[in-house]
Amino acid sequence: MSGERILDGFLEEQPRRSHRSHRSLAKIVREAYPIGVPAMIMKSSTDRLGTSAGYSFHLGTPDEILRRVASWLITEAGDDQRTLWKLIPFLWKRHGREDVALSALLLANLDHERGGIDPWVVLASSINSREPAEALLLSIEEALRGGHDVPSDKLLKSWCDGRLVESHLALISAFAAINAGREIGSDVINLLVMVKVPDGDSLLGRIRDRVAARIP
Repeated sequence: MSGERILDGFLEEQPRRSHRSHRSLAKIVREAYPIGVPAMIMKSSTDRLGTSAGYSFHLGTPDEILRRVASWLITEAGDDQRTLWKLIPFLWKRHGREDVALSALLLANLDHERGGIDPWVVLASSINSREPAEALLLSIEEALRGGHDVPSDKLLKSWCDGRLVESHLALISAFAAINAGREIGSDVINLLVMVKVPDGDSLLGRIRDRVAARIP
């Protein structure tokens, strides 16, 4: 039996009441992540990529499995997505690699207009004080693929004045916006090129250099 069919069977067994609690859903998705992942691959991914990348775990769950889980969550939520909006920061706090990826999918695909919610504000308030650049980039790219507008210049400026991790979020968001052909104000770029990048973080360093190249 394929991993997808096993996953579908597992999800179908979950009680309907679990969708009223973000903690219950967090437990369910944690149990779903390893389905279809060979044990040796899962252990290798956890050992090599978990702690070193700043994640609490990394099981190697394929993207198609995570998308299937996200689809199930959204479908079962129906018109009331409040529990899923609570799930997003909870997943960031638990901070498995799969948690971060699943939260990115939810953030990109939940109906933010119905809830009167700005997904970028949710993302900024959910991230921890230290985050891998890859984790931030994952959420930003997924949100843009989901059709969301890039963060406003005003929001980018506020992130530059906030926590260090928020300035990194601003830097990566601006980089993604530029790659998408969007204009970023010169005053914002002047702030972004001053963002402190951790020593040895080549990804953030390259991104800052690319953003700096936009200065006239």
